[in-house]
Amino acid sequence: MIVGDHIAYEAADLDRLAAELKRDGICILRGALGRGLVTAWADAFARLFRQRQSRPGGLAPREQARYYLTFPWVPPFADVEVFANPKVLGVLDRVFHQEYVLVQMGADVPVRGSDYQETHRDFRPLFTDQMVTPLYALAVNFPLVPVTAANGPFQMARGTHVLPRDEGLARVASGEVPMESFFMEPGDMAIRSPLALHRGSPNRTDAPRPMVVMGYVMHWLHTPKVDLTVPRDYHDRLPEKVRKMLRCEVVDRLPEEQVETYVEFKY
Repeated sequence: MIVGDHIAYEAADLDRLAAELKRDGICILRGALGRGLVTAWADAFARLFRQRQSRPGGLAPREQARYYLTFPWVPPFADVEVFANPKVLGVLDRVFHQEYVLVQMGADVPVRGSDYQETHRDFRPLFTDQMVTPLYALAVNFPLVPVTAANGPFQMARGTHVLPRDEGLARVASGEVPMESFFMEPGDMAIRSPLALHRGSPNRTDAPRPMVVMGYVMHWLHTPKVDLTVPRDYHDRLPEKVRKMLRCEVVDRLPEEQVETYVEFKY
């Protein structure tokens, strides 16, 4: 059902999406965000990206002509409608069986000259590759521009989040499990397991392809590579339930310059 400029999801829809996430390692929420909201993010991102490009350490390198940046906790990026989106949380509530927290909000940005990434995972299994790891960490992605075959779609092999890494790689190499491109429109959101084998693909256009990534993990997981820094006046105005969902450093004033350190990301 369409409400305003986004799609409403019923409980049955969220049940279906949660089942897809468990089975495939990914689900797509089409039209989950309003186009106006995404346009505001895209405009702010363009200014932020230019600023970060102009100073040392402003962008984290992610192989050739691909970058990662952490969003500052300011409007329009500091938006409960996004990081505590009820549709997304409705799916997370169905697959996380303990409290979970948001630990990351940034963007993956390939530009012209980028290439295929090495196929990888973002996390290790909890204990051993020979034991199926339950969903203990999830990435939520949404693009700020249409994602096409030309500008570097995210690629993933469905179902490999429950396979030993070597077995998954062998099945991808043999063609038994295809490496699938995921094309998305502004407003679409993807929820995926970081244990599923995936890679970035080349952006062959002249415009950056920003893909927002928000990281949610079970409350007990240690995540030293990513961090959130939130202004105290914003943090203290949030509802208690939302505050508890943020694993963040609360500061009186955001730092004016921050060096990106999230460089090691492949397993």
